Amino acid sequence: MSVVGASAGPRRGWRSAATWVGAAIVGVVLFCALFAPLIMPHDPFAQDLNKRLATPFWIAEGHNPQHLLGTDGLGRDYLSRLIYGARISMLIGVLTVVTSGLIGISLGILGGFAGGRIDDAVLFAITCRLSIPVVLVALAVVGLLGSSLTLVVLTLGLLLWDRFAVVARSTTMQVRNLDFVSAAWCAGCSRFHILLREVLPNIASHLVVVATLEVALAILLEAALSFLGLGVPPPLPSWGLMIAEAKEYMFFSPWVIVIPGIALFVLVLGINLLGDGLRDLFGTGTDT
Repeated sequence: MSVVGASAGPRRGWRSAATWVGAAIVGVVLFCALFAPLIMPHDPFAQDLNKRLATPFWIAEGHNPQHLLGTDGLGRDYLSRLIYGARISMLIGVLTVVTSGLIGISLGILGGFAGGRIDDAVLFAITCRLSIPVVLVALAVVGLLGSSLTLVVLTLGLLLWDRFAVVARSTTMQVRNLDFVSAAWCAGCSRFHILLREVLPNIASHLVVVATLEVALAILLEAALSFLGLGVPPPLPSWGLMIAEAKEYMFFSPWVIVIPGIALFVLVLGINLLGDGLRDLFGTGTDT
């Protein structure tokens, strides 16, 4: 990697306003996800048909001061469901990336370090995975086995490992012949020790960038599945499920579909901005 690219990248990463905006958005959503039970003004599952479709605070007509963002078609507080939905979205995104990362990174490092027939087998597995349409397979699996949070995470995790594998394989091939790896071989270190202590830390920055992108993709896919009724089962307030439940009210109470839609858009935007900033910070987008 060139010295200029390596030094300019971190400066762009730290000084970019977009990076700080992305970090702020992700930080706020993480805070809501972690402390949802403490900051929710109401029970997100409590129904009150007498207060159904109360308007948010910026619409004076029909607004209930107890519900800042109004209520849904069953009278459930929309702000509480939005906050709890952040927990569901982040949980699915993080667990999916952990699952797919373990699979993809293991295969990629193994193929990139060993080479030969093992690498050919890893490439074949990657090619097979890339030939599988993620959304259609996820729809089929969830439709056959039923919707649940665990099943959604496992399905997405088993379908989104290819990018981890490709990046881990290519970066491992770049570092496997460097001096510090040769020194470890000469010192008598085992292959497992070299992979875990020498190779993995030196490719971790690339994998962190991939992980941020995969979190955003997993959240979008879960929202799509929930919108189709095959994702997180009700009454869990997934943002995709909130959009699906609001379809019948969108012409008369458009805010019920706009609010979770904007929340989903802002979260994915924030994750991508943060990912771009991390890429510049680690210098993974520079020429080698």
